[in-house]
Amino acid sequence: MKLSFSSFIAGALMLSMPAVCAAQQQAPAATPSATAAKAPAMSDDAKQAKSKACSAEADAKKLHGKERKEFRSKCKRGG
Repeated sequence: MKLSFSSFIAGALMLSMPAVCAAQQQAPAATPSATAAKAPAMSDDAKQAKSKACSAEADAKKLHGKERKEFRSKCKRGG
């Protein structure tokens, strides 16, 4: 009895696999306008320079702790 039930389950899974694969292949591709909206990636040197500038600005404002962390996060994002 166990063998026939296992065979039934295995067969059902095998029959459903083409439908799952077809559904994955038909997923809509990203539109060009959606990818163009992203900002260009910064180089590592540019990221380091931006981080140092934000840290210097936080030092000038004498920020510490949570306020400093929030300020630097916004600063690095360009906000």
